[in-house]
Amino acid sequence: MSIIRNTLAILVTATLFSCGNQVKEVKSLETELDSVSYAVGLNMSSQLKNGFEDVKKDILIQAIRNGLDSTNLLLDSKEIQKTIQIYFQKKQEEKKKEELAKSDVYKKEGLVFLEANKTKEGVKTTESGLQYIVLKEGNGKKPTTTDRVKVHYHGTTLDGTVFDSSVDRGAPAEFGVTQVIRGWTEGLQLMKVGSKYKFFIPQELAYGENPRPGIIKPYMALIFEVELLDIID
Repeated sequence: MSIIRNTLAILVTATLFSCGNQVKEVKSLETELDSVSYAVGLNMSSQLKNGFEDVKKDILIQAIRNGLDSTNLLLDSKEIQKTIQIYFQKKQEEKKKEELAKSDVYKKEGLVFLEANKTKEGVKTTESGLQYIVLKEGNGKKPTTTDRVKVHYHGTTLDGTVFDSSVDRGAPAEFGVTQVIRGWTEGLQLMKVGSKYKFFIPQELAYGENPRPGIIKPYMALIFEVELLDIID
C-alpha cells in the first residue's frame, strides 16, 4: 500500500500543477527556487508516466479541490483506501496473468529448442536435462561443490541476445560452485581446468519462474559458453 500511496501522491501533485487553469506558465527559470521547483516537477512527471496512466484527470482535479475544501466529498475516508486497494490489486492480478501467458511462450520455445538441439552432432545430455558441447578439453582437475572457481563466460538467450558476459567485460569471474544456477553447478563439475564448454540450460536448471532484471524472462532456457580457468585455493 505504501507504493500505491506514494504513486498517487506524486500523481495528484503532478496533475494539480500541470492541469490547473489558474497556474501561470513561466518561460524561463530566474532563481534557484524556480529551478528546483521545475526539477521536482519533471521528476514527478517521469514517475507519473510509469505509475497510473489510466487516471481521469478531470475527476482527479475535482477530488483535489473537494479534499482541500473538505466539501462535496463523494467517498469517505474508509472508502478511499478500500477503493485504491481493490483497484491496484486487480491491476496487479491482470499484469500477473499477462506475464504468465508470455511465460508459457518462453517455456514452449525452450522445450522445442532443446528437443531439436539434443540430436545435433557433439551435443551431450545429462540425466537432469542439461545439454553441453565440449569446445575444448582441458587436462586439469575437476572442481567439486566445495570449491571456488575462476571462469570466463558468455551468456545468451536462445535467439543470441547477450545478457551477461565476463568475456565482453574483459574480467574473469570468481564464485563458489554452488553459488550459481543449478545448470552451472552441474556443468562446472563436468569440466577440467583449461576446458571450455557450451551449455544449453533448461529453464528449470536456470532461473525458472523467477525473471532477472533486463533480458531474462520467466521460464527461459539459456545458453552459456564457459571456460574454466582455475580452481581457487
